Amino acid sequence: MHAVTIPVPGGPEALVWAEVDDPAPGPGELLLDVVAAGLNRADLLQRQGHYPPPPGAPAYPGLEVSGRVAALGPGVTGWAAGDEVCALLAGGGYAERVAVPAGQVLPLPRGVDLVTAAGLPETACTVWSNLVMRAGLAAGEWLLVHGGAGGIGTAAVQIGAALGARVVATAGSEEKLALCRQLGAEAAVSYRGDWVADVRAITGGGADVVLDPIGAKYLGPNVDVLAPDGRLVVIGMQGGTRGELDLGTLLAKRGAVHATALRSRPIAQKAQIVAQVREHVWPMVADGRVRVVVDSTYPMERAGEAHRRMAGGDVTGKVLLRA
Repeated sequence: MHAVTIPVPGGPEALVWAEVDDPAPGPGELLLDVVAAGLNRADLLQRQGHYPPPPGAPAYPGLEVSGRVAALGPGVTGWAAGDEVCALLAGGGYAERVAVPAGQVLPLPRGVDLVTAAGLPETACTVWSNLVMRAGLAAGEWLLVHGGAGGIGTAAVQIGAALGARVVATAGSEEKLALCRQLGAEAAVSYRGDWVADVRAITGGGADVVLDPIGAKYLGPNVDVLAPDGRLVVIGMQGGTRGELDLGTLLAKRGAVHATALRSRPIAQKAQIVAQVREHVWPMVADGRVRVVVDSTYPMERAGEAHRRMAGGDVTGKVLLRA
C-alpha cells in the first residue's frame, strides 16, 4: 500500500507519498480501507519533528480517518467487512489502510457522507472529553472557545450550544466571526482587540469554561477572563509552551487549569471517550445540531499542499485528505 511518509522532518515538502508495508489487524483491532483522513495541528508538528507518534503507532501522520472495514482481528465482534466507519487513531491515517483498536471505531452518523466523516472523530473526541468529561460544562454556563472558526473550534461552538451552554467565540475576521454566530455562538469577538474586556462585558463577569488551543501566549489573559470557579482547559501550544501564571488571581477565583492531550491516552481511555461520543455527540450530528465544516479537500498524495493550506492560518473548519 501507499502512505504519506516523513523521511526527514521539515516543511510541507517533507511529506512523501511512498510504498510501505501493509498493516495487519492484531487482537482486538480492525483493518480499514481508508477513504479520507482529517488534518490536525498535531500532524504539522509531527512533520516538523516536534511530535513523535506514541510507541506502537505507525510512523506516518493522521489522527482520524473514514473508510470501510477490510478485515477483523482476533476477538473482534460487532463489525463486518464492508461496514462504513470512521475512527480515532494514534497515527497512521495518511495511508490507504490502517489498523485501529475496535474501541476507537465509530459508525457513520446518519446524514454524513463517507469523506466528510473523516473530519469528525478527533474533533468530536477532543471537544467532548475536554468540555464535558474534564471541565464539566453545564447548561447555562458561559463557554469561551478560542479559534471558533477552526476545526476544533467549529465543533466546540456547536457542541457547547447543543449542551445548552452560552457560547462566546474568538476569531480573526468578520467572516469567521459571522460563521461562529451561525454555528450557535451567542457572541463572537475579535482576538485582535481586547477580547478579555469584551468577554467580561458579554458574560457579565467571565467565562465558566475556556477551551484554548493557543497555550502560553493566552495563559494570563485566560485566567483573567475566568469567572469564579472557572475552568481553563489548554489543548494546544500554538502560542508557545512557557507562560506566566498569577496564582493569586487563580486562587481568588477558585479556578482550575487543565492541560490535556488525546493522542497519548491509553487505549482504554480512548475507548471510553469514543463510547461517550457515540452516545451523546452522534445524535447531535444526526439531527443537524452539529455538522462538519469543511474548508477544503486534497488528494492524499498532495498532503504537502494541504499542510501549506492549514499552516497559512486562513482555514475555516477542517482540511481533509482523500485517499
